[in-house]
Amino acid sequence: MRLTNVAQMDLVTGRVFSYGVRAVGGPGRALPVSFDQARHVSGGDRPGSWMAIAFRLPEVDVAPETVAAAWDAVVERHHTLRTAFSFAADGAIELHEIAVEPGELSEHVVIDGQRTREVVRAVLDARCTPLSRPSHHLCLVVPPPGAPDPRPEVVIGSDHAHVDMWSLMVLSQELLSCLEDLREGRGPGSDLPSPPAFAEHTTILESMPPAPVEVHERWADIMDAGEGDMPLFPLPLGDLVPAPAEVVEVRDVLDVDGLARLDALARDRGVRLIALGLSVLTEVTADRSGRTLRAVFPVHSRNDPRWREAVGWFITNAVIESADPAPVACIAAVEEATGLGSWPLAPIFAPRGGMPSPPGMFAISWLDARRMPVPAGPDTELKYVSAAIRTDGVMIWFAVNSAGLHLRCRYPDTPEAREHVGGWLDAVEAGLRALASPGAG
Repeated sequence: MRLTNVAQMDLVTGRVFSYGVRAVGGPGRALPVSFDQARHVSGGDRPGSWMAIAFRLPEVDVAPETVAAAWDAVVERHHTLRTAFSFAADGAIELHEIAVEPGELSEHVVIDGQRTREVVRAVLDARCTPLSRPSHHLCLVVPPPGAPDPRPEVVIGSDHAHVDMWSLMVLSQELLSCLEDLREGRGPGSDLPSPPAFAEHTTILESMPPAPVEVHERWADIMDAGEGDMPLFPLPLGDLVPAPAEVVEVRDVLDVDGLARLDALARDRGVRLIALGLSVLTEVTADRSGRTLRAVFPVHSRNDPRWREAVGWFITNAVIESADPAPVACIAAVEEATGLGSWPLAPIFAPRGGMPSPPGMFAISWLDARRMPVPAGPDTELKYVSAAIRTDGVMIWFAVNSAGLHLRCRYPDTPEAREHVGGWLDAVEAGLRALASPGAG
């Protein structure tokens, strides 16, 4: 799996089709809205609020209509794909079930000199917004006859309010399974287990007991350290108002052998791989800024096996603080952050008017795709695709997969950010490579 951006992704050329189910009737049963869904949807309809996954199909001669039929079956399986957000008259965010039926397959004109990714971006920007009914869509690119690799490529996009990266993995895996069922004459998805609805997860989280006093106190300490804001990138980023265009860097930090050495070093030290990564981040931050590493740290809530095959936004934001680069101290920092994000956050942030998102906010995500339900087969050319947006913050994704360790970073396109974020990334990359070099440790 590669991390990429829709403005940079390597998408095959060819005919571009898109497909989505169609909502019919009015709003159905009202559903609970999670804390993170509310934060996201409160920004209203806008392009670039989506996330997507792209992959090659194993078969060459698969009709677009067959792909659409397989997607219908996937949508029917996952409750959150049959829900939609709206604003009430008083401005409150609402979520309701919607009835859907098969939609119409569309083909999009690709003009001379235009890249297929530009066409796909326009489709997803238009169809996958927070208030779309529904807010997901599928694109299919069919290479021309005689292409060196004639396999079609699928892009599944959805507004973030309904999915996380794990969910996109589930959806891609199930689409491939449903296509195989159709090829073999079986009912698509008939052998797949029925997943629970994400709304159930929201209800369970809301019914949890209040967070202990010490959790409230720790959050208060974190917010006080940021003078009421979530953590900011520790170096100057320049003028962030209005939000500048984004810079997206994708770096292949370690290859398979380098990752294997880093894995072995983590085992020798009795820690998880993330502890070594955080150790490097802690050292680099202290060396370049003289500050403790403080960052927003997304944590997942798929803690019960029943949610493994479910689709929804099972991610919330915690904060990680790391002043000591010792791996044991770093893993303790990870565990503390995970604990902070395991309690309902709405009551914690209600007195502050919600969780703030200040200009310059700094976030770090660590993903080990080897633990995720990655679609089988080395030739799927799986790509996790982010939308293209304007940004006033710094977000870094570290991704571990069977091909090595990679990072993607999004930051504001200002001279100061290019200098300081770019230099910070250079130092992190050098530190990780030094740690994973032969004979290190």
